[in-house]
Amino acid sequence: MSDDEIIPFLHGLRRPTLFTRDRDFYKRRLCHARYCLVSLAVDKRVVAVFVRRLLRHPEFDAQAKRLGTVVRVTTTGLSVWRLHAETETHLAWPTNGFST
Repeated sequence: MSDDEIIPFLHGLRRPTLFTRDRDFYKRRLCHARYCLVSLAVDKRVVAVFVRRLLRHPEFDAQAKRLGTVVRVTTTGLSVWRLHAETETHLAWPTNGFST
């Protein structure tokens, strides 16, 4: 599936969250109320760890909290575009025992 086919595909799904290492998906214009895009800017060997960390983060621990966002995950924290927001938000990882 090409990059151009992914967004239309997401529109046909019921409230998906797409995780990718493709940094081209971290764009404000891709925010949509029916899905969440997560761009993982981490080494491929720790992708699973950071997927779990995001899904446990208090801001993203429910599907309803993730919808309408485009998120960039890094080892130091999260950058987030929210639907209709004028500015990007930056969040730290919680200090509650998560490890990489």
